[in-house]
Amino acid sequence: VDVSAEDLACVELADHVTEPRGPWEPQQQQRSAHPAHVGTYHTESRWQRENKERLKALLTSGGVLDASGQYRIYRNLATHEESHWGDLDVALASHASLNNLGHLEELVKRWDGRISLALFASSAAQVKQAIVLTTALTQQCPHIRQRVLFHLVCQSGDVAAFPESDDQDGFSRLRTCQSVYVKAAAVSAKVINYSGNASYPNNLLRNVARAGVPTGIFTLVMDIDMVPSEGLRSGFLDLAAGGVDARMVFVVPAFEIRHTRRLPGTKEELLRLYQVGEVRAFYEELCPRCQAPTNYSRWLNLMEKESTSKLGVAYIVEWKDPWEPFYIGSSEVPAYDERFKQYGFNRISQSCELNMAGFSFAVLDSAFLLHKGHKLPGDFHSQKDAENRRNRQLYRGFKEELKMKYPDSPRHC
Repeated sequence: VDVSAEDLACVELADHVTEPRGPWEPQQQQRSAHPAHVGTYHTESRWQRENKERLKALLTSGGVLDASGQYRIYRNLATHEESHWGDLDVALASHASLNNLGHLEELVKRWDGRISLALFASSAAQVKQAIVLTTALTQQCPHIRQRVLFHLVCQSGDVAAFPESDDQDGFSRLRTCQSVYVKAAAVSAKVINYSGNASYPNNLLRNVARAGVPTGIFTLVMDIDMVPSEGLRSGFLDLAAGGVDARMVFVVPAFEIRHTRRLPGTKEELLRLYQVGEVRAFYEELCPRCQAPTNYSRWLNLMEKESTSKLGVAYIVEWKDPWEPFYIGSSEVPAYDERFKQYGFNRISQSCELNMAGFSFAVLDSAFLLHKGHKLPGDFHSQKDAENRRNRQLYRGFKEELKMKYPDSPRHC
C-alpha cells in the first residue's frame, strides 16, 4: 500500500488519544532544566522593549502571501537575543499547530542549538492566541529567546495584529517561564484540529522553518513531537568539521516509544527499550515500507568496530519508493512541494526529488530520533483516507514533473 509516513496534523490527534498528559503539562517532581526569568512585561529589558516594537512593525506590514495566495506568512516574530551564527552549525527546523506547541519545552532541553519553528494558526482567534503565546515565551523564557525563532502561518484572510492589551489572556501577569507553559496549556487545550476548512500546510510550514536558517547552515527537519538523541548536534558538527559532501544527506533513524517510558538519550538506552518492545521502528505498524530502506536490523546490530564513540556514517542507502527518512541536509537540499497538505506523500515527495537530484543517503551510526507514542491505525482523523487518495494522485503527477526537471538523471521514483 502506498501510504505516507508523516503528517504532523495526524500526529497531533494521536497525541491527544494516546498520551496520558498533554505536552504543555509540566513534569511533576522534576526541577526545570532552565532558570526562571523573574521579570514581567512591566520590568522589561532593552531587548524585550525593542523586540516588542519590532513585532508591532512586522504585524502592521501584513506579512507576505505564499505562492498559492491561500496562506499569510509572518517571518521572525522575535529576533534571537544572540544573533550570531557560526561558520559551521546545524539548526533544527520544525512546525506545529497551536495545541502542539507544548512539545517545544522538552525539545529545547534535548537540542542545544538553534530552532526555527513555523506555527500554524487556522483561525483569526488562533492568530491572536499565537501572537500572545509566542510573545510571552520569548519575553519570559531566556532559553527560548536565545535559541528559538518563531514564524507564523495563517489563512490569507486572517491578518495578525499586536494585542491591544498587554494583559490579554492574563499572560502579562506571569512572572516565570514555567508559569507561561502552564497558562499556555489551558489556552491550547481549547484548540481543535481539523475544524473548519483550514488544511494543515505541512510542506509550506517546513519550508518556512527552513527559510529561517541562514544559507550554509545544515538543517535537521523534524516534527515537533519528536526528540533527537543526546549530543546529536555536537556529534554532527565534529563529523562535518572533517568535510562532508553538500550533496549527501545524513539519515537519522527514527523510532517510536510508548508514552509511559522515560525518553532514552543514548543508543545503548534505546537498545534496551527496543529489546523489551517499548521502542520500535517509526511507523512499524502503519507503513513499514516507508522506513524500510533505513535498515533498522543492520543499524541496531552494528558491531563495535563499525561504531565508535564519535558520530559517524554507518552505511550508504539507495533510495526506494516510498522511503521518507528524516535527515540532516545542507542548504542545497530542494524545497518541499507546498501543494501537499494534510495527510499523505508530503515527505515522500521531497525525498523522491532528493534522489532524482543526485543526493546520496548516508545513515548515521549512533544518532536517532524518537517519536513520543506508538502510532496506531485508530489514532487518525476521519478524512485521512480521502486526503491520502488526493495526494496519491498529486504525487503521480509530481513524479512526471521531476522527469522534466531532471531530464539527465539516471534515477527514478
